[in-house]
Amino acid sequence: MPGQVWSINTDGGYMHADELSTILRIAVRPLTKMRQFCDAKDGTQKGLNRGEQFTWNVYGHVGSRGTRLNENAAIPETSFSIRQGSLTVTEFGNSVPFTGKLDALAQHKVIEIIDKALKNDCARCFDVEAFLAFDQTPLTVGAAAGTSTTAVTVETTGSTITNNVAMGKDHLKAISDAMKERNIPPYMGDSYMGVSHPTTWRPVKNDLETIHQYTESGLTKIMSGEIGKYEDFRLVEQNSIPKGGAVDSVTYDPLTDTADPWNNSKSSWAFFFGADTCAEAVVIPEEIRAKISGDYGRAKGVAWYAIEGFGCIHTDATNARIMKWESAA
Repeated sequence: MPGQVWSINTDGGYMHADELSTILRIAVRPLTKMRQFCDAKDGTQKGLNRGEQFTWNVYGHVGSRGTRLNENAAIPETSFSIRQGSLTVTEFGNSVPFTGKLDALAQHKVIEIIDKALKNDCARCFDVEAFLAFDQTPLTVGAAAGTSTTAVTVETTGSTITNNVAMGKDHLKAISDAMKERNIPPYMGDSYMGVSHPTTWRPVKNDLETIHQYTESGLTKIMSGEIGKYEDFRLVEQNSIPKGGAVDSVTYDPLTDTADPWNNSKSSWAFFFGADTCAEAVVIPEEIRAKISGDYGRAKGVAWYAIEGFGCIHTDATNARIMKWESAA
């Protein structure tokens, strides 16, 4: 990174510079696709010395609606429920050790490679954590009967439908209608968001080419990875999270980048969502740390480190803001 000096702090081996930490975070953010949609910003200022738990309240609607009153009747009384959610912050990090000899002979090259590798690793790590938070949603959606190209079925206790059709533009129409009828608020303006793999979006993208071929000015894409808009959805591609992971999968693990495609491989998971999705609680934002020099300065290393946590805000089906395109197998 030009203009920055990489050195070891002999008092603690801790390279803590506000400028460097900020630059790392700005450089990481555009690389993330899932993490950018953790839009519960109240968690970003959790700060130090406040414990490992971050909690939030979700206030329900009143139990009974207001109604007409007869002149001599008392105003009715009702109540509303309060649900509390929480997440636990934890440590994250990774490091790349290198020798003093390598540092002396090829200093600029080592720094450049380590910097890029660590930023990419950090981006992938937090995208996975955001995915796991999104995956806490109770709402799943799939093609009706597993084969319909126009209708979808929404479930609240996990998918029982085995997908047997590729996602198409008519599925997006049906999902949009389902989200509106559940009163899910738009993510921005009047638009919902959708995130999935490039191959999952391919049939929709093919349709978009025809739909937009006569558009004079085109669409303004504002999110990282955004490929276009259809109906009420702004669609985003990602490739940090592996494909598959149907309900019956026992091997799928995004933490180890272990994929397990759906049985017919005609589609894969996708998230459709409105506002107030997931929280990212930040105690120490990702930053660069240098290893305390060992063996008289011959053993060195650089790491990224953070203390954060991710959690889905609405995990009850009534108020959930996220729908997952899912398959039973």
